[in-house]
Amino acid sequence: MTLSVAQQEDSIKPQSGLRFGDLLISKGLITEDELYIAVVEQRKTGKKLGEILEYMGFLTQEQLRDAVGESVGFQSISLAQIIPDPQAMAMIQEPFARANKIMPVVYEPETKVLKIALPNPEDIIVLDRLRRHIVNKDIVITCYVSSEREVLETIDHYYGYELSIEGVLKELETGEVNIQLLTQTDEYAHPVVRLTDSLLTDAVKQNASDIHFEPEEFYIRLRYRIDGVLKQIRLLHRSFWSALLVRLKIIAHMNISETRLPQDGHISLTVAGRRIDFRASSQPTLHGENIVLRILDREKGIVPLDKLGLQAEVFQEIQYMMAKPIGIFLVTGPTGSGKTTTLYSILNQLNDVGINIMTLEDPVEYPMAMIRQTNVNDEIGLSFSTGIRSLMRQDPDVILVGEIRDEDTAKMAVRAAMTGHQVYATLHANSVFGAIPRLLDIGIDKSALAGNIIGILAQRLVRKLCVHCRTSYVPTELERLLMGISEEDSTQLYAAKGCPHCHHTGYKGRVSVVEVLRFDAELDDLLMKGVSGLAFVEAAKAKGFKSMAIMGLKLVADGVTSLEELARVIDLTEFV
Repeated sequence: MTLSVAQQEDSIKPQSGLRFGDLLISKGLITEDELYIAVVEQRKTGKKLGEILEYMGFLTQEQLRDAVGESVGFQSISLAQIIPDPQAMAMIQEPFARANKIMPVVYEPETKVLKIALPNPEDIIVLDRLRRHIVNKDIVITCYVSSEREVLETIDHYYGYELSIEGVLKELETGEVNIQLLTQTDEYAHPVVRLTDSLLTDAVKQNASDIHFEPEEFYIRLRYRIDGVLKQIRLLHRSFWSALLVRLKIIAHMNISETRLPQDGHISLTVAGRRIDFRASSQPTLHGENIVLRILDREKGIVPLDKLGLQAEVFQEIQYMMAKPIGIFLVTGPTGSGKTTTLYSILNQLNDVGINIMTLEDPVEYPMAMIRQTNVNDEIGLSFSTGIRSLMRQDPDVILVGEIRDEDTAKMAVRAAMTGHQVYATLHANSVFGAIPRLLDIGIDKSALAGNIIGILAQRLVRKLCVHCRTSYVPTELERLLMGISEEDSTQLYAAKGCPHCHHTGYKGRVSVVEVLRFDAELDDLLMKGVSGLAFVEAAKAKGFKSMAIMGLKLVADGVTSLEELARVIDLTEFV
């Protein structure tokens, strides 16, 4: 019989005969000291050993998952703070779920995978009953391990209530909204609580990066930012807003009585079977408080560098620059261009027990094990410049500066690079060649830059064409000119169409368009001599530099994106 998660960590004895902690040590995942610390904490708190090891950063979620999987053959899940998927719950009726101790977690329509949690995933009889219970026989069932208590408590908590957005809205229309009940977090019976959870779940399932709640005079507009573009999801009646606003501010730990000043907050929930953080921001407007939630999905925010979809030559250049132990690596681009994801991927690759990596961010978006991350707080005097000074006394090997905003920060970042550190930083500039004038403009001397810049990377994100509905066409004369396609060439381009797979937008997912310039002795010499503008650009091109426009046009030629989408984010006029 498969043991529950709690039992696994107390008495688990896999094929090797070792207990769970000893198994982790034998695999080299933790040390004896780390196990001792976790066991002491377990005795104090009563929490599960695996949860403590992951929370303390001794194990990553993936390592813990693999270890438990090796022991019992299934991935474990905590149901304590999940938001259920209405589609999944609709497939399994409450009496059946309760009788067989099954809690549906999430349903993925594209892959037709239904994920469930139960105490004993090896119970063939229960799984056979479930397959007969589900109407659609093509659905693939994936099991998580959870304790019997958690499964039954979750069934009690969520079943019997309307969870779909349409159903909750209909329920709200037929009854009065009692705002006072919203201050009681256990009152899941309140339809506004369920409406909030359903909206958050829906946004995560649609791969949105932001949720906008925008009050107008007579209604509330709800928009998701999907693949970098805002999409209106629905309009809600104005009467719902006061209760919905209170609920959002409660779960974001904001002051519900303060309506005149902007506020920031944070929400942490388990959505669609995984941990999701939301960074909340309120802004007083003419028609009421505007709320924006930034969705921070750790599984998508920290991506291995080789999984970012970078073009081969760009990936190789980044690898060369990362290998240089001293200097400053600049990443430029506008807000939402993927700078943070790229930097986190680089740090994730560098992250090792033998290297001390420290960051200054505003704010920290994704906590990473072994990396010392600090939030900038100007209100208490902890700015980027003062933060770098303090980091220098912490014996760092690698420093990440969230943003170079002013002369003091820039000078401290360059000084850190000059004193034997590898520094990564973001800078507001439109291109690789705009970064140097920007640094000179804020007061950095060219003699300090020459020899200390490892390289500069500039990037944008473009939407990828949906592979299910993209349509080919013969390019026009202007498009041939842009692409460098001759009249005799029969090459075809692709355009967006729209289908259910991409929510009728014609695009699904995004890809980086990157230009990267690695500095060497020759470019350092040109920088020192004050050579800039066209002469510097020509010298870089002679070394093989390719602009974002050229890299983007390659993606268009390969059918990855459309020319229209590329022109939306990158200036192509230089080719006309």
